[in-house]
Amino acid sequence: MRMTLQTQLILQALLREPAKESWGRKLADETGLMPGTAQPILMRLEAEGWLTSRREDEATAHGEGRPPRRYFALTGVGATLASEALTTARRPRGSALRDLATDRGAGC
Repeated sequence: MRMTLQTQLILQALLREPAKESWGRKLADETGLMPGTAQPILMRLEAEGWLTSRREDEATAHGEGRPPRRYFALTGVGATLASEALTTARRPRGSALRDLATDRGAGC
């Protein structure tokens, strides 16, 4: 599995409460990622068997005035693999993160 920094952020967020379900927008907000970045990562993790997902009942979502959510949860194997992957993942240097932040800010 490709272990990008963004994937690591999603896995860290999911591992905070591994038995609990979460949805894409919430994970995007927790990690600082854009929903368009988080969602493909979640779909890839599900395809690899690390996550399961379920679609929320439309009546529940409609009652709250929003579209239905897709809830994701780590599988037992997924939680184990996520922990192992984060332990062995290459971490970017602090200077690389600062450079990224500086480059990002310069284009604004």
